[in-house]
Amino acid sequence: MTITKKVTFIAKKENIKEMKELLSAMVKPSKAEDGCIFYEIFQSKERAQKFFAVETWRDEAALEGHKASAHYKIYKSSYEQYCEDKYSDELEVLG
Repeated sequence: MTITKKVTFIAKKENIKEMKELLSAMVKPSKAEDGCIFYEIFQSKERAQKFFAVETWRDEAALEGHKASAHYKIYKSSYEQYCEDKYSDELEVLG
């Protein structure tokens, strides 16, 4: 069963550029991972501080593989210094 998540990041006002760079760097290597079905980063046009990672993984094993990757470890060890708030939602695909 696939796993789809939306992770919301609210960057600190002074760190919008750094957050954008950090999250953008995750796209290409994540898309290349085994089990990645969809992976994109979005930035709100109305509120530049707000970013969304929307991702779909084939299964729990694929998601766990993503979390063990080198690029995920770089992100995980770096994002908090740029981030005011972060939360995630697990999504269900309808239709």
